[in-house]
Amino acid sequence: MNTNDPDEAIDWQGLPVSCEGCPEGWMDTVRCQPLRACLHDRYALRVDRFFRWNRQMAHGYLDHPYFEVRACAARYADLFSLPALVEDEDETVRWAVAQRLPQRYLMRLVHDPHREVRIQVAMRLDEHNLAVMMADDDYSVRAHVARRLPAGLLLLMRNDPDAVVRRIVAQRIGVEALFSMMQDADPMVRLAAAERIPASLLNSLSVDPDWRVRYAVAARTSLKSVPGFLEDEDEEVRACARQRLAQAGPGQKKQGS
Repeated sequence: MNTNDPDEAIDWQGLPVSCEGCPEGWMDTVRCQPLRACLHDRYALRVDRFFRWNRQMAHGYLDHPYFEVRACAARYADLFSLPALVEDEDETVRWAVAQRLPQRYLMRLVHDPHREVRIQVAMRLDEHNLAVMMADDDYSVRAHVARRLPAGLLLLMRNDPDAVVRRIVAQRIGVEALFSMMQDADPMVRLAAAERIPASLLNSLSVDPDWRVRYAVAARTSLKSVPGFLEDEDEEVRACARQRLAQAGPGQKKQGS
């Protein structure tokens, strides 16, 4: 049986949902619809739609035994009730809470055991508090931190163990601090540096082992250095050099012949 089948009305315990005798359905203030918006349906979209239609009821279901009901209720309940769910046993609930929790409570989730929760925290935490997440065990969390961390603190992440994180750092760090990243072991980090460093410093990357880095150098270096790329082993790099010389005019083409 497919638990997400939109053509079935099954509750979280696997029993058929019946509108007959439903306590919520008999309330004049409640808006619901079978197979579309139902508190008792285990299909999460229907539960979410129920609370979207009946926001005033969300607060009363934050302790429901089914985690999807708690998670959906957390999206619509008043903010003052959310801190009670910071230590909920299910990460889906904590993830929903992390999207709305007031800043002063977010710090309680920076070491959450589930990475998706920590990613939400890294996306919302005030910049001046992000430093506590720079050493997170998961690279994807650190990547989100690197995207938002104040530029002055990015220096502390230049040697992150993951190349994805270091590339983000290279894309945002102050230009004066990029020199050390030009020697990074990962070519994509060196490429990010080559795309931003002053043209006067590009010559040190002209013989980089990765063609993408050399291409970036050929595209940005001074015209007097371009002829050196006409004999590059990679055709894309040579084509870039030829195009630059052609655009520069006959005088430069003569120099490169």
